[in-house]
Amino acid sequence: MILVTGGAGFIGSHVADALLDLGHPVRILDSLLPAAHRGAAPHLDPRAEFMHGDVGDPDALQRALQGVIGISHQAAMVGLGSDFSDVADYVRQNDLATAVLLQTLAANRFSGRLVLASSMVVYGEGSYRCPRHGPLAAPPRAPADLAAQRFDPLCPDCGDPLDPTPVSESARLDPRNVYAATKVHQEHLCFAFARETGLPVTALRYHNVYGPRMPRDTPYAGVASIFRSELAAGRPPRVFEDGRQLRDFVHVRDVARANVAALTLDGPPTAPFNIASGRPRTVGEMASALAREAGARAPAPVTTGQYRLGDVRHVFASPARAAAELGFEATEDFSLGMREFARAPLRGTPEPA
Repeated sequence: MILVTGGAGFIGSHVADALLDLGHPVRILDSLLPAAHRGAAPHLDPRAEFMHGDVGDPDALQRALQGVIGISHQAAMVGLGSDFSDVADYVRQNDLATAVLLQTLAANRFSGRLVLASSMVVYGEGSYRCPRHGPLAAPPRAPADLAAQRFDPLCPDCGDPLDPTPVSESARLDPRNVYAATKVHQEHLCFAFARETGLPVTALRYHNVYGPRMPRDTPYAGVASIFRSELAAGRPPRVFEDGRQLRDFVHVRDVARANVAALTLDGPPTAPFNIASGRPRTVGEMASALAREAGARAPAPVTTGQYRLGDVRHVFASPARAAAELGFEATEDFSLGMREFARAPLRGTPEPA
């Protein structure tokens, strides 16, 4: 039996489907958090055993862990949220719940494997290179620069523009918002558990995931879901900054395949892995592709120049380590994925006709 925490959610439900399709028995533990769910989860595969409960509840965990040999820990509060008033909720749902999970596993002498859903947000800004000074870490962008529409980070030594480069798993961790800080702490807790117990723990650092079943109209969604929600309401996607910020958009089915690989690989490594397509695109490019696939009447994206202090400019991945050690490579086509995503219903209230 494999337990998928948060298995009623966007990524978790696809992980459950992928495991079931390969013949693995699956149990889902999900609290159906209102910020991510509105009511029931009709997309759940009936082949999975569903348990309504919170990962942070030791009693619910004890029941959910019976007969389990592997765990895909997807349950989390995601996104930038509304404002700093969410900080305690993020820490409770992400850090404390993960600590309760690990404590319960240790008490039960769990002997299986654990896969953690981590995120590229742990890096903060991605990797950069100065033409004169070589590779370096970009400092946080100054509010005055952002207000003046100067979005790209500059070399702290010479002030020249920096060239973004693919970020690898060896990059330093530099979280720039509350959600990112909780994901770093989740990784630290899980790797401490691995050292103490000798059990394999794999952290999958998802890049910008998109695809069917994303939640609708919530500040806790990713940028792809926010753009899709705006198009569903007949509004143009609002692209922040100048739209040229680089990201790696990876399909949710590829992410599910990465989880299956980490759960079933012989001798799984205890390490973090970038889960990405390896083909960076701008946020503006993604918004345009989504609007184009939404139909002739869909409004074109609008580039607003607005910004959020918690955002970073460029972050995209090197997927080389996942290919070499997990045998994982993304296979979903971006154009076809955008077409599917533009037409698939989002989770939440019905879309207008």
